[in-house]
Amino acid sequence: MSRARTGKPTKVLVYRHAGVTRTTHWINVLALSFLLLSGLQIFNAHPALYWGAKSVFAHPWLAMDPAERAGQPVGVTIIFGHQFTTTGLFGWSGKGQGEPRGFPAWATVPTYRDLADGRRWHFFFAWLFVINGFVYLAMSLITRHIQRDLWPKGWQLKPAHVWHEVVTHAQLKFPKGEEARTYNILQKGAYLGVILVLLPLMLGTGLTMSPGFDSAAPWLLDLFGGRQSARSIHFISAWLIVSFVIVHLVMVVASGTWNNIRSMVTGRYAIEVDTAAPAAPANDAAGEVA
Repeated sequence: MSRARTGKPTKVLVYRHAGVTRTTHWINVLALSFLLLSGLQIFNAHPALYWGAKSVFAHPWLAMDPAERAGQPVGVTIIFGHQFTTTGLFGWSGKGQGEPRGFPAWATVPTYRDLADGRRWHFFFAWLFVINGFVYLAMSLITRHIQRDLWPKGWQLKPAHVWHEVVTHAQLKFPKGEEARTYNILQKGAYLGVILVLLPLMLGTGLTMSPGFDSAAPWLLDLFGGRQSARSIHFISAWLIVSFVIVHLVMVVASGTWNNIRSMVTGRYAIEVDTAAPAAPANDAAGEVA
């Protein structure tokens, strides 16, 4: 049923996210949440990071240690030689008198200190995440989602256009109408950075930290500069992904919480179109979102 062309903007629903995309997205939310929390439990077994093949205990680039000041226990975080008091958050936390911990109990799975259980949780959700990722990647290549929707067009890479997108996003101004159907250059850069850089780094460094896998692929140790370097890169990559998620959630809220959540649950996304001109077919909408 067609609408009268009044020339006034009206909202229409377009099909934005395929079923596979929506399913893998929510599995990613679950898997990444448990990977982060169980990863912090594993980190707490030795809350310090180094570069190279071995741990040089006297020279960590990051450490969360307990200390004593004026007869009282405190938490101290060391970053590249600079010390910060972080009692209650890093180094020393917990109920009552507290205890020495890298990250606090509320930020780890399980909440109690148990490296073995933390590793079980981590490995289970790591494999779930990897399998889910391969399903998403395979379907994206089959449907040409990456090539069609995520790969930047030449005009989008021009400095003037990139700067324009940075300014408009900083002002929380978002595309309307037909422009809302497709990804902008900032979205494409962020998604491709996660899919093609951060996630492979997480997988590669995670495997490098496994002595069993190193025996089968010793070249991984050389690739990442040693097991301790791999551990540091793994940690940094994890927090870059967390940063991506935080920015992603801020943009979801700023651009319309309900509209974005509905699109990732039902696949339908509302856009404003000028009824004086026919809207593009629904199947021309951006296909999927990671």
